[in-house]
Amino acid sequence: MLKTYYGSCHCGEVTFEAEIDLAQGSGKCDCSICVKRRAWGILIKPEAFRLLRGADKLSDYQFGTKSGHHRFCSNCGCAPFGDGHVEAIGGAYVSIALNCLDEVSPEEMAAVPVRHADGRNNNWWNAPKVTAYL
Repeated sequence: MLKTYYGSCHCGEVTFEAEIDLAQGSGKCDCSICVKRRAWGILIKPEAFRLLRGADKLSDYQFGTKSGHHRFCSNCGCAPFGDGHVEAIGGAYVSIALNCLDEVSPEEMAAVPVRHADGRNNNWWNAPKVTAYL
């Protein structure tokens, strides 16, 4: 069910709201940045996302094809969301870090379906052999 969720970075300088259906599933992958950040995200369309505060606090990191903006708070270093454009996943997107959603119960988080992607080998549509550490 589509619901408005509020999220933030660790220090609270960056806040957002987003329309998300957690039952639609989330993703974890083993690419170089996701592993180091232990990222767990859910993709939404940009029109379902609203940055409420902290645009001036956001820093941006890009690498590789530069199709994604890995945004993080310049004060606390937390990465509450990223955005970009990848045609293979439907074009423009915002990836919300589920761990940065405020007031979501552990039970709700545990119920979110997870898809794994083998980003390490550019085999994005298949899960890697080992996923327990993601």
